[in-house]
Amino acid sequence: MSLIEYVHGGYVHHRRVCVLSEHLAELMPPDARILDVGCGDGLLASLIGQKRLDVELQGIDVLIRAQTHIPVERFDGQLLPYANASFDVVMFVDVLHHTEDPTILLCEAMRVARKAIVIKDHTLNGCLAGLRLRFMDWIGNRRYGVTLPYNYWPAQRWCKTFDMLHLPVDIWKAELRLYPRAADWLFGRSLHFIARLNVAGSTAQESPS
Repeated sequence: MSLIEYVHGGYVHHRRVCVLSEHLAELMPPDARILDVGCGDGLLASLIGQKRLDVELQGIDVLIRAQTHIPVERFDGQLLPYANASFDVVMFVDVLHHTEDPTILLCEAMRVARKAIVIKDHTLNGCLAGLRLRFMDWIGNRRYGVTLPYNYWPAQRWCKTFDMLHLPVDIWKAELRLYPRAADWLFGRSLHFIARLNVAGSTAQESPS
């Protein structure tokens, strides 16, 4: 492990997960059953559960780690192996930019979620945004063997995709303050967002065969 990875894991990552858990816990409906897609070790979901004792969390990931903080099941990265409307909320935290086509998982989330889809991801906006996002992705994920296609979208494309899928945006937050002040100036600001999308009324897709 490099010195940068050590500092990221021991300080930056811990703060980021704690701050994110505060933001996300506020967006969950009461007594929600939540599916965390691409949950990693499940630490973030576990912290949300500690803040929201009324919710139930299930993780799913392509790569299963040796130790996880919540129950985690394996999936193929495209089809969610659950029946229609199995969960109240489907959550993607820094997951969709690791896919070649985020709309595939978004459509699956529309099928599986009853109430909402919650997304934390990146926006390709601002000076040298692509280089800064690639650096963060590489530092945070390289050692775990996570696929890194660097498929970042500007905010306008995210909103256009949500409109195309008929997913109204209930909440959009861009000022997340995930990092210490100096780091947030470089790696925060215009590069992150959290959105809650309303699934109610969306047309459910067919269950996977």
